[in-house]
Amino acid sequence: MTVRNLIARVVLQEDINFLLTNRVPRRLLTQFMGWFSRLEQPLVRDVSLAAWRLFADLDLSDAKRTSFASLHECFTRELKPGARPIDPRPDVLASPCDGIVGACGAIAGTTLFQAKGFPYTLEDLFGDADTAVRYRDGTYVTLRLTSAMYHRFHAPGAASVRRVTYIAGDTWNVNPIALKRIERLFCRNERAAIELRLADGGGPLMLVAVAAILVASIRLRFLEGPLHHGYRGPHVIDCRVPVERGDEMGWFEHGSTILVFAPAGFALAEGIAEGRRVRMGEALLERRA
Repeated sequence: MTVRNLIARVVLQEDINFLLTNRVPRRLLTQFMGWFSRLEQPLVRDVSLAAWRLFADLDLSDAKRTSFASLHECFTRELKPGARPIDPRPDVLASPCDGIVGACGAIAGTTLFQAKGFPYTLEDLFGDADTAVRYRDGTYVTLRLTSAMYHRFHAPGAASVRRVTYIAGDTWNVNPIALKRIERLFCRNERAAIELRLADGGGPLMLVAVAAILVASIRLRFLEGPLHHGYRGPHVIDCRVPVERGDEMGWFEHGSTILVFAPAGFALAEGIAEGRRVRMGEALLERRA
């Protein structure tokens, strides 16, 4: 057994994984990681990347460049042009990011699940009951980004960004082990709710970027500065930012989760189910006939 496989077996033990990634000073560790990942010291960078490769299947073959000044530059890397074909069908919403599909499907009123037996409500997640009503009986998809994945997210379709609501919170891990143990986890963590209006009149669309331990920093291209624990600006930001299908909208400083919400009238695209790996640009939701 290789060292990597041995480490993976230990870390994948649920009790050990939960303790290592949650029962620690989460905020302090996250702040440290934010500082450490930006160090532009060659030895620090090289050792960090080597350690990262030991724990994760880091693939840079589709990255625009493969040499980086810091660990942070690698986390937030861009892709080569054409590396992610975008589904062009007008009745389809494309996946905004690379990810692993978690809980997904129909929203029962305004209640949905983070994992089996762990419900939460749109009101708690969005922090606003009026906004939640727009997605009553709609459809949702949870997309988890692992640490080695491409960390930028994009517009699922032609739309206008209308509002961003930043909600401060905790930094629990968002992996499946934590989701089965911490109730209403997404509603506890730091997050940014990004409201869009589809350009074809197809109604509203919501992307909720949920931060987590070692992440807790979300960058949006159309806002100045990052959204994180030190953010002191307005928490509700009205926008009028047009985006085309596939346009880059922002990125996480590490891996985390994007929740996608569509109103009634949309359904999961063919093949979208829990556990499936998707790539940015693939069909995620489709408008019902």
